[in-house]
Amino acid sequence: MDKILVIGACGQLGSELTNELGKIYGNENVIASDISQPNAAIKDFSFEQLDVMNSARLAEIVDHHGINQVYHLAAILSAKGEENPQWAWNLNMTGLLNVLELAKEKQLKRIYWPSSIAVFGPSTPRVNTPQDTVMDPNTVYGISKLAGERWCEYYFEKYGVDVRSLRYPGLIGYKSLPGGGTTDYAVDIYHKALSGDKFECFLSEDTYLPMMYMSDAIKATIDLMRAPDEQVKVRSSYNVSAISFSPTEIVESIQKHIPDFKASYNPDFRQAIADSWPDSIDDSVARNDWGWEPAYDLDTMTSDILKNLPELLSSFQQA
Repeated sequence: MDKILVIGACGQLGSELTNELGKIYGNENVIASDISQPNAAIKDFSFEQLDVMNSARLAEIVDHHGINQVYHLAAILSAKGEENPQWAWNLNMTGLLNVLELAKEKQLKRIYWPSSIAVFGPSTPRVNTPQDTVMDPNTVYGISKLAGERWCEYYFEKYGVDVRSLRYPGLIGYKSLPGGGTTDYAVDIYHKALSGDKFECFLSEDTYLPMMYMSDAIKATIDLMRAPDEQVKVRSSYNVSAISFSPTEIVESIQKHIPDFKASYNPDFRQAIADSWPDSIDDSVARNDWGWEPAYDLDTMTSDILKNLPELLSSFQQA
């Protein structure tokens, strides 16, 4: 029986992934963990408080629950990382190495660790960025993710650790608040639209970035983790993508439902980060190797969020 530990389960990705894993493996077989206290999104799961920098505590949890799979999601994201680079580097790298070393020592069945389009940089081809290309990140988040990819492949090649990874684009979900990423405007904008507020975007109106609806991100993650070994041919990290759009285009998509919605643009330091990332991603390797296929485009994503977000916000207000 698979027994799964999710590290960073209180985050935007972690909370939704934990719940989806519970549907597949049973809530009793999924242990949620985070450095913060549990939130309502993971109330149906056993919870362990964990600072992933504490390798002894990590090993204790794995032993206590008989864990054989780990989804390690804890990280400092791009914008937050630039505010304190040494802290971000230390947490992002030490946390990953603690998980990889534990997997080697205890011969865990499988590890998941997310990378990001932040591994690319100013010299990377911006349109349809290929799987293998120039990678010259200029943020501490991107540098740590690129180093992490090399460590993942190293532990697979040297020690046989079955670690799998995706280079996420910007992730858009409505079930939790943004976590400090450069693409988080595309989460906050829906909250502003429904509240009747004008939205001020911290990126310029024509900034194209690769994006993905959270439902597709969860599906891609689980599909990769459940793929047969022989189909997983990339052990650094796979490109995955779904849609690319600019702030103007997401505003226009929302206006199909809320015609009076307005946005203004006031780029800040996050604009330079976005300008160093690709406009679009070539994920043909993932599609060919293990059958990746997204389900949502911009308009179907907008429709789904605007349909479901009001009920969620109402439940938060009543809690």
